[in-house]
Amino acid sequence: MLPDRTADTLIEKLNYAIEGIIYAARTQKNFRFHLGAAALVLLASAIFSVSKGELIIVLLVVSLVLIAELFNTAIEELVNMISPQANAKAKITKDIAAGAVLLSAVVAIAIGCLIFIPYLISPAFKAAGFLHSLNSCEQAAYITLFSLLVVIILIVISKAIFGKGEPLHGGMPSGHSAVAFSIGTAIAFLTSNALIIALVFVLAIMVSHSRLLLKIHTRREVVVGAVLGSLVTASIFILFRWCF
Repeated sequence: MLPDRTADTLIEKLNYAIEGIIYAARTQKNFRFHLGAAALVLLASAIFSVSKGELIIVLLVVSLVLIAELFNTAIEELVNMISPQANAKAKITKDIAAGAVLLSAVVAIAIGCLIFIPYLISPAFKAAGFLHSLNSCEQAAYITLFSLLVVIILIVISKAIFGKGEPLHGGMPSGHSAVAFSIGTAIAFLTSNALIIALVFVLAIMVSHSRLLLKIHTRREVVVGAVLGSLVTASIFILFRWCF
């Protein structure tokens, strides 16, 4: 039987609520990801000095995503308690709750783009002027670092979506493979020496293969990581060369 909490004080009820949030943060990787994303969005709001109206909208959509994730966690726990065995109806219930989180996240991303893109346009033009002022070696270094940063961010997002693994340990996709092939692709764009390119990709393959030998990743996770790192880096280098 559940404990009777009708006589609990306001402080005790507040403690229960905080305990619920802490439990979700401790046990749910997606909730931790959304908390991190919320912190970054709020930091961006402070950096760009968004208006009061825009900040209110940001707070509302951030809260919407976090609340949806909390409800999703509560529903999952309730379904697991009622139906611990595999059940089609239980799966549908969980899928609908997860769909609510996804829908709220999509809305939040769309609103975030509408708010922050205008603030990013001006710095982007300044960055373009900055890159034009650099020599070819300096440009190559910045583009390579930018490519690696994008690849790592995509790895973290992918692992949050698939719900397992850490940024560079386990899960879909393989972070080591993605980073290794990102570096290999960057070097392929930076040099015309076929031997250097071949050696770098051999090294990337060895790094990826080691993840299989250590049984940290499956073959699929390694391949997806390699493709992700290569395609993202190649796309960024092509885009920058076309623009500059």
